[in-house]
Amino acid sequence: MPEAEQKSSYARWYILGLICLMYLITYLDRVVMSNTAPEIQKEFGIDNATKGWILSALFWGYSLFQVPGGRLSERFGPRVVLACLVTFWSLITIAVGFATSGLSFAVLLFLLGAGEAGAFPGATRAMQMWYPRRERGFAQGFTHSASRFGAFIAPTIIVLIISGHVAIGSFSISTQALGWRWAFYICGAAGIAWSVWWYLSYRNLPEEHSLVGRAELEHIRGVDAHGRLNPAQTAGRPRVPWSTLLPSSNMWAIMCAYVTYVYSLTIFLTWLVSYLNDARHFNPNEARSLSSWPLLGMVLGNIVGGLATDWLLHKTGSTRFARRSVAITGMLVCAVFVVLAALVADGYTAVYYLTGAGFFLECTIGASWSVPMDTGGKYSGTVSAMMNMAGQLFGAVLSPIVFGYFAQAGNWEAPWIIAAIMLVIGAGIWGFWLDPERSVIEKHEEPVAVPAAAE
Repeated sequence: MPEAEQKSSYARWYILGLICLMYLITYLDRVVMSNTAPEIQKEFGIDNATKGWILSALFWGYSLFQVPGGRLSERFGPRVVLACLVTFWSLITIAVGFATSGLSFAVLLFLLGAGEAGAFPGATRAMQMWYPRRERGFAQGFTHSASRFGAFIAPTIIVLIISGHVAIGSFSISTQALGWRWAFYICGAAGIAWSVWWYLSYRNLPEEHSLVGRAELEHIRGVDAHGRLNPAQTAGRPRVPWSTLLPSSNMWAIMCAYVTYVYSLTIFLTWLVSYLNDARHFNPNEARSLSSWPLLGMVLGNIVGGLATDWLLHKTGSTRFARRSVAITGMLVCAVFVVLAALVADGYTAVYYLTGAGFFLECTIGASWSVPMDTGGKYSGTVSAMMNMAGQLFGAVLSPIVFGYFAQAGNWEAPWIIAAIMLVIGAGIWGFWLDPERSVIEKHEEPVAVPAAAE
């Protein structure tokens, strides 16, 4: 027997590490703008309402190119597509450092969002091929926790780049102050390095990877009664059954539920530093430092939520219960914490509540991103792209604009209350409309079968 079939391998966790690193870099690039906002607004005289429109430009590009990005990975494979996309948006990130006006910031952020649009759908397609159903919640939760970890460490990195000094408790680092533009240059360079690593290390199918042994392949694919591997859910360049997908009520439920999540998340990613600076009266470096705590809560929430939905699936065998219970609990508890944070008088207490809100908000992500794999099969890239497109177009695009207008008027409570209302609506969609056990690509939406061997 060949050595590759004898050894017990864990190559899928190496691949997961690579995807996690991409998610981390994605969010580093995405939150650099919000973390450098105090310096950029001061240098260019940008008010809060204008800032809201500039930040929304990223999400316009991100939303409009979701489906094309997801289709690219289905047609040509995540290996080459992700390598090209990450290289493109990393070059754009570097270019943002050369921007000289509000308009140039908006145009470059739009292009940055367009490049990033295919990242998560492409990664979802990669994970659908590399992980059995019972590990998908963890895989999605863990990769998304890496993205939030990128947002968590961004303030520390950016403070160090801008000012040349950062202190973490009794530990401090000092270096040359480079200014805000260098934050974009450095983050862009990191993405280019990842692209090379990914192209050299990843293969579209575990069967094609030299590190995957027979035992791991059986774990990923499952075996039939005769000990033969179940086939991979791939068909070369599949044609999406749009006539079935677009009218699917379950597809619309998936998209609507994700809108409510993304609306709330975007506030944390775009306005949290400015909120703590202007509404809670912390200085810019304090605001950046304190903004990292809700993001750390998100890191932990992603892991806990992913593990929870997989554990419930293993215990109950019900995809419907495993996904719904985690998502509904996370959204409702997050809504409570968001309201408390908005209304409390003390700034530090508000940060504590927002940390709890971030944790429970992200508990929903493992369930949310497992659903496209549960219901979409070999079209999981397209299904996840449609879900994310809706979330970005109607959640992420509107959220910073709405927050900006309220902030310009001096009303810092209303945007958080609106987010809480959106989360309650999202929980209702999960409970009464969205069904994780119904396919969005099969006619009549037959329940999704869960092969025992693949479990």
